[in-house]
Amino acid sequence: MSEQTVLSEGKVNVEGFFDPVTSTVTYLVSDPATGTGAIIDPVLDYEARSGRTSTSSADKLIAHVKEKDLKIKWILETHVHADHLTASPYVQKELGGQTVIGRCVTIVQQAFGDAFNAGGTFKRDGSQWDRLVGEGDELNLGDQVVKVMETPGHTPACVSYVFADAVFVGDTVFMPDYGTARCDFPGGDADILYSSVQRLMELPDDMRMFTCHDYGGEGRDFAWESSVAQQRRDNVHLGGGKSRPDFVALRKGRDAGLSLPELILPSVQVNMRAGEFPVPEDNETSYIKIPLNIF
Repeated sequence: MSEQTVLSEGKVNVEGFFDPVTSTVTYLVSDPATGTGAIIDPVLDYEARSGRTSTSSADKLIAHVKEKDLKIKWILETHVHADHLTASPYVQKELGGQTVIGRCVTIVQQAFGDAFNAGGTFKRDGSQWDRLVGEGDELNLGDQVVKVMETPGHTPACVSYVFADAVFVGDTVFMPDYGTARCDFPGGDADILYSSVQRLMELPDDMRMFTCHDYGGEGRDFAWESSVAQQRRDNVHLGGGKSRPDFVALRKGRDAGLSLPELILPSVQVNMRAGEFPVPEDNETSYIKIPLNIF
Protein backbone atom coordinates (compact mmCIF):
# COMPACT_ATOMS: atom_id res chain seq x y z
CA MET A 1 0.00 0.00 0.00
CA SER A 2 1.24 3.46 -0.82
CA GLU A 3 2.49 5.32 2.22
CA GLN A 4 1.13 8.55 0.80
CA THR A 5 -2.43 9.64 1.43
CA VAL A 6 -4.42 12.31 -0.32
CA LEU A 7 -6.65 14.39 1.93
CA SER A 8 -9.94 15.56 0.47
CA GLU A 9 -11.45 18.09 2.82
CA GLY A 10 -15.12 18.76 3.24
CA LYS A 11 -17.75 18.12 5.88
CA VAL A 12 -15.88 14.87 6.45
CA ASN A 13 -12.17 14.40 5.78
CA VAL A 14 -11.25 11.62 3.38
CA GLU A 15 -7.84 10.00 3.04
CA GLY A 16 -7.17 7.35 0.41
CA PHE A 17 -4.53 4.63 0.77
CA PHE A 18 -3.77 3.09 -2.61
CA ASP A 19 -2.57 -0.50 -2.92
CA PRO A 20 -0.76 -0.81 -6.29
CA VAL A 21 -0.78 -4.63 -6.20
CA THR A 22 -4.59 -4.90 -6.32
CA SER A 23 -5.36 -1.32 -7.45
CA THR A 24 -7.56 -1.00 -4.35
CA VAL A 25 -8.18 2.20 -2.42
CA THR A 26 -8.79 1.90 1.32
CA TYR A 27 -10.44 4.96 2.81
CA LEU A 28 -10.11 6.60 6.19
CA VAL A 29 -13.07 8.92 6.74
CA SER A 30 -13.17 11.15 9.80
CA ASP A 31 -15.41 13.73 11.39
CA PRO A 32 -13.16 16.75 11.99
CA ALA A 33 -15.23 17.98 14.94
CA THR A 34 -14.96 14.81 17.04
CA GLY A 35 -12.01 12.84 15.68
CA THR A 36 -14.26 9.84 15.05
CA GLY A 37 -13.35 7.71 12.06
CA ALA A 38 -14.47 4.94 9.75
CA ILE A 39 -12.32 2.68 7.59
CA ILE A 40 -13.68 1.43 4.27
CA ASP A 41 -12.44 -1.69 2.44
CA PRO A 42 -9.09 -2.42 4.18
CA VAL A 43 -6.61 -4.66 2.33
CA LEU A 44 -4.77 -7.74 3.60
CA ASP A 45 -1.62 -8.41 1.57
CA TYR A 46 -1.58 -11.78 -0.21
CA GLU A 47 1.18 -13.37 -2.26
CA ALA A 48 -0.51 -15.67 -4.76
CA ARG A 49 2.52 -17.80 -5.60
CA SER A 50 3.27 -18.73 -2.00
CA GLY A 51 -0.16 -18.39 -0.40
CA ARG A 52 1.35 -16.16 2.29
CA THR A 53 -0.48 -13.22 3.85
CA SER A 54 0.94 -10.18 5.59
CA THR A 55 -0.39 -7.07 7.31
CA SER A 56 2.14 -4.52 6.05
CA SER A 57 -0.46 -2.44 4.22
CA ALA A 58 -2.90 -2.54 7.14
CA ASP A 59 -0.11 -1.68 9.56
CA LYS A 60 0.61 1.57 7.68
CA LEU A 61 -3.06 2.48 7.87
CA ILE A 62 -3.20 1.61 11.57
CA ALA A 63 -0.08 3.65 12.34
CA HIS A 64 -1.60 6.64 10.54
CA VAL A 65 -4.85 6.35 12.51
CA LYS A 66 -2.92 6.22 15.79
CA GLU A 67 -0.73 9.16 14.80
CA LYS A 68 -3.85 11.24 14.14
CA ASP A 69 -5.40 9.99 17.40
CA LEU A 70 -8.66 9.02 15.70
CA LYS A 71 -11.24 6.78 17.32
CA ILE A 72 -12.46 4.19 14.82
CA LYS A 73 -16.15 3.42 15.13
CA TRP A 74 -16.87 1.52 11.91
CA ILE A 75 -15.03 -0.81 9.54
CA LEU A 76 -17.20 -0.79 6.44
CA GLU A 77 -17.20 -3.19 3.51
CA THR A 78 -18.88 -2.11 0.29
CA HIS A 79 -19.30 -5.76 -0.81
CA VAL A 80 -17.62 -9.18 -0.83
CA HIS A 81 -14.55 -8.35 -2.87
CA ALA A 82 -13.17 -10.64 -5.58
CA ASP A 83 -9.83 -8.91 -6.12
CA HIS A 84 -8.29 -8.57 -2.67
CA LEU A 85 -8.53 -10.11 0.79
CA THR A 86 -10.05 -7.92 3.48
CA ALA A 87 -8.03 -6.98 6.56
CA SER A 88 -11.13 -6.11 8.59
CA PRO A 89 -10.56 -8.59 11.46
CA TYR A 90 -6.97 -7.47 11.92
CA VAL A 91 -7.86 -3.77 11.77
CA GLN A 92 -10.65 -4.32 14.28
CA LYS A 93 -8.29 -6.12 16.64
CA GLU A 94 -5.83 -3.22 16.50
CA LEU A 95 -8.22 -0.25 16.43
CA GLY A 96 -11.64 -1.43 17.60
CA GLY A 97 -14.85 -0.49 15.84
CA GLN A 98 -17.66 -2.61 14.43
CA THR A 99 -17.59 -4.45 11.10
CA VAL A 100 -20.41 -3.71 8.66
CA ILE A 101 -21.61 -5.05 5.29
CA GLY A 102 -24.83 -5.06 3.27
CA ARG A 103 -27.59 -7.38 4.47
CA CYS A 104 -27.76 -9.24 1.14
CA VAL A 105 -24.36 -10.73 1.86
CA THR A 106 -26.35 -13.82 2.80
CA ILE A 107 -27.16 -14.31 -0.91
CA VAL A 108 -23.47 -14.11 -1.74
CA GLN A 109 -22.61 -16.51 1.06
CA GLN A 110 -25.15 -19.00 -0.22
CA ALA A 111 -23.86 -18.87 -3.79
CA PHE A 112 -20.17 -19.09 -2.98
CA GLY A 113 -20.68 -21.42 -0.04
CA ASP A 114 -22.17 -23.88 -2.51
CA ALA A 115 -19.49 -23.21 -5.15
CA PHE A 116 -16.68 -23.93 -2.68
CA ASN A 117 -18.58 -26.70 -0.85
CA ALA A 118 -17.93 -24.84 2.39
CA GLY A 119 -19.81 -27.35 4.51
CA GLY A 120 -22.03 -27.10 7.56
CA THR A 121 -19.56 -25.15 9.68
CA PHE A 122 -19.84 -22.15 7.33
CA LYS A 123 -22.72 -19.95 8.46
CA ARG A 124 -24.63 -18.25 5.66
CA ASP A 125 -26.56 -15.76 7.77
CA GLY A 126 -24.09 -12.84 7.79
CA SER A 127 -23.34 -13.36 11.48
CA GLN A 128 -19.59 -13.04 10.84
CA TRP A 129 -20.06 -9.24 10.77
CA ASP A 130 -21.11 -7.10 13.71
CA ARG A 131 -23.83 -5.37 11.74
CA LEU A 132 -25.73 -5.91 8.50
CA VAL A 133 -27.22 -2.81 6.89
CA GLY A 134 -29.82 -2.10 4.24
CA GLU A 135 -31.44 0.71 2.32
CA GLY A 136 -32.08 3.78 4.47
CA ASP A 137 -30.16 2.58 7.50
CA GLU A 138 -28.10 5.21 9.32
CA LEU A 139 -24.86 5.01 11.27
CA ASN A 140 -23.49 7.75 13.50
CA LEU A 141 -19.95 9.03 13.00
CA GLY A 142 -19.35 11.73 15.59
CA ASP A 143 -21.51 14.66 14.54
CA GLN A 144 -22.15 13.12 11.11
CA VAL A 145 -24.75 10.64 9.92
CA VAL A 146 -23.77 7.91 7.47
CA LYS A 147 -26.63 6.85 5.22
CA VAL A 148 -26.74 3.47 3.50
CA MET A 149 -27.82 3.01 -0.11
CA GLU A 150 -28.24 -0.49 -1.48
CA THR A 151 -26.61 -0.43 -4.92
CA PRO A 152 -26.65 -4.03 -6.21
CA GLY A 153 -25.80 -5.20 -9.70
CA HIS A 154 -22.10 -5.96 -9.43
CA THR A 155 -23.07 -8.29 -6.56
CA PRO A 156 -26.37 -8.61 -4.66
CA ALA A 157 -24.74 -7.27 -1.48
CA CYS A 158 -23.21 -4.04 -2.81
CA VAL A 159 -23.93 -0.94 -0.73
CA SER A 160 -22.79 2.67 -0.97
CA TYR A 161 -22.12 4.81 2.09
CA VAL A 162 -23.10 8.48 2.05
CA PHE A 163 -21.19 10.69 4.52
CA ALA A 164 -22.54 14.27 4.36
CA ASP A 165 -20.84 15.46 1.14
CA ALA A 166 -19.06 12.22 0.15
CA VAL A 167 -20.29 8.89 -1.20
CA PHE A 168 -18.27 5.66 -1.33
CA VAL A 169 -19.53 3.44 -4.11
CA GLY A 170 -17.26 0.40 -3.99
CA ASP A 171 -17.05 -1.20 -7.44
CA THR A 172 -20.44 0.08 -8.62
CA VAL A 173 -18.94 3.05 -10.47
CA PHE A 174 -15.32 3.66 -11.48
CA MET A 175 -13.64 6.86 -12.59
CA PRO A 176 -15.45 8.33 -15.63
CA ASP A 177 -12.98 6.94 -18.17
CA TYR A 178 -13.44 3.38 -16.82
CA GLY A 179 -17.23 3.32 -16.54
CA THR A 180 -19.07 0.88 -14.31
CA ALA A 181 -18.75 -2.50 -12.58
CA ARG A 182 -18.85 -5.88 -14.24
CA CYS A 183 -22.00 -7.92 -13.63
CA ASP A 184 -20.98 -11.48 -14.50
CA PHE A 185 -20.28 -12.77 -10.99
CA PRO A 186 -22.91 -14.98 -9.29
CA GLY A 187 -25.94 -12.80 -8.55
CA GLY A 188 -24.72 -9.95 -10.74
CA ASP A 189 -27.22 -8.27 -13.05
CA ALA A 190 -26.63 -5.44 -15.55
CA ASP A 191 -30.25 -4.31 -15.48
CA ILE A 192 -30.16 -4.00 -11.69
CA LEU A 193 -26.81 -2.19 -11.89
CA TYR A 194 -28.36 0.38 -14.23
CA SER A 195 -31.03 1.15 -11.64
CA SER A 196 -28.41 1.44 -8.89
CA VAL A 197 -26.23 3.78 -10.93
CA GLN A 198 -29.17 6.00 -11.83
CA ARG A 199 -29.95 6.41 -8.14
CA LEU A 200 -26.35 7.44 -7.47
CA MET A 201 -26.58 9.98 -10.29
CA GLU A 202 -29.53 11.60 -8.48
CA LEU A 203 -27.28 12.67 -5.62
CA PRO A 204 -26.27 16.36 -5.52
CA ASP A 205 -23.97 17.51 -8.33
CA ASP A 206 -21.14 18.45 -5.99
CA MET A 207 -21.24 15.24 -3.95
CA ARG A 208 -17.70 13.80 -3.85
CA MET A 209 -17.70 10.27 -5.24
CA PHE A 210 -14.98 7.81 -4.22
CA THR A 211 -14.35 4.53 -6.03
CA CYS A 212 -12.78 1.35 -4.65
CA HIS A 213 -10.34 0.79 -7.52
CA ASP A 214 -8.47 2.61 -10.23
CA TYR A 215 -6.08 1.38 -12.91
CA GLY A 216 -4.59 4.60 -14.18
CA GLY A 217 -5.07 5.69 -17.75
CA GLU A 218 -3.60 7.32 -20.79
CA GLY A 219 -2.33 10.71 -19.80
CA ARG A 220 -3.34 10.49 -16.13
CA ASP A 221 -2.09 9.06 -12.87
CA PHE A 222 -4.11 6.87 -10.53
CA ALA A 223 -7.17 8.71 -9.21
CA TRP A 224 -10.25 7.80 -7.22
CA GLU A 225 -12.23 10.98 -6.56
CA SER A 226 -14.77 12.54 -8.91
CA SER A 227 -18.14 14.23 -8.44
CA VAL A 228 -21.66 13.16 -9.28
CA ALA A 229 -21.80 15.90 -11.92
CA GLN A 230 -18.58 14.65 -13.54
CA GLN A 231 -19.84 11.09 -13.55
CA ARG A 232 -23.18 12.04 -15.03
CA ARG A 233 -21.48 14.04 -17.77
CA ASP A 234 -18.36 12.02 -18.57
CA ASN A 235 -18.79 8.38 -17.55
CA VAL A 236 -18.10 6.34 -20.68
CA HIS A 237 -20.86 3.84 -19.91
CA LEU A 238 -23.49 6.40 -18.91
CA GLY A 239 -22.85 9.54 -20.94
CA GLY A 240 -25.43 11.05 -23.23
CA GLY A 241 -28.33 9.75 -21.16
CA LYS A 242 -27.73 6.15 -22.25
CA SER A 243 -30.93 4.12 -22.15
CA ARG A 244 -31.36 1.02 -20.03
CA PRO A 245 -31.35 -1.40 -23.02
CA ASP A 246 -28.23 0.23 -24.45
CA PHE A 247 -26.43 0.09 -21.11
CA VAL A 248 -27.37 -3.55 -20.51
CA ALA A 249 -26.18 -4.52 -24.00
CA LEU A 250 -22.91 -2.63 -23.51
CA ARG A 251 -22.29 -4.12 -20.07
CA LYS A 252 -23.04 -7.70 -21.13
CA GLY A 253 -20.86 -7.34 -24.20
CA ARG A 254 -17.90 -6.09 -22.17
CA ASP A 255 -18.33 -8.71 -19.47
CA ALA A 256 -18.26 -11.54 -22.02
CA GLY A 257 -14.65 -10.67 -22.85
CA LEU A 258 -13.32 -10.17 -19.31
CA SER A 259 -11.06 -12.60 -17.50
CA LEU A 260 -11.77 -13.42 -13.87
CA PRO A 261 -9.81 -11.36 -11.32
CA GLU A 262 -6.49 -12.98 -10.49
CA LEU A 263 -7.28 -13.32 -6.78
CA ILE A 264 -10.97 -14.22 -6.98
CA LEU A 265 -10.58 -17.76 -5.56
CA PRO A 266 -8.70 -16.86 -2.36
CA SER A 267 -10.46 -13.51 -1.98
CA VAL A 268 -14.02 -14.74 -2.04
CA GLN A 269 -13.35 -17.68 0.28
CA VAL A 270 -11.88 -15.33 2.89
CA ASN A 271 -14.16 -12.35 2.34
CA MET A 272 -17.40 -14.35 2.51
CA ARG A 273 -16.21 -15.18 6.04
CA ALA A 274 -15.71 -11.48 6.90
CA GLY A 275 -11.95 -11.85 6.55
CA GLU A 276 -11.47 -14.94 8.69
CA PHE A 277 -9.57 -17.84 7.12
CA PRO A 278 -11.29 -21.19 6.51
CA VAL A 279 -11.37 -23.45 9.56
CA PRO A 280 -7.92 -25.04 10.03
CA GLU A 281 -7.67 -28.74 9.31
CA ASP A 282 -6.21 -31.34 11.68
CA ASN A 283 -2.68 -30.07 10.98
CA GLU A 284 -3.72 -26.59 12.17
CA THR A 285 -3.38 -25.13 8.67
CA SER A 286 -6.10 -23.29 6.72
CA TYR A 287 -6.56 -24.14 3.06
CA ILE A 288 -8.00 -22.33 0.06
CA LYS A 289 -9.90 -24.58 -2.35
CA ILE A 290 -9.56 -24.41 -6.12
CA PRO A 291 -12.73 -25.83 -7.65
CA LEU A 292 -12.17 -27.23 -11.12
CA ASN A 293 -14.30 -26.28 -14.12
CA ILE A 294 -16.87 -24.21 -12.19
CA PHE A 295 -15.95 -20.58 -12.81
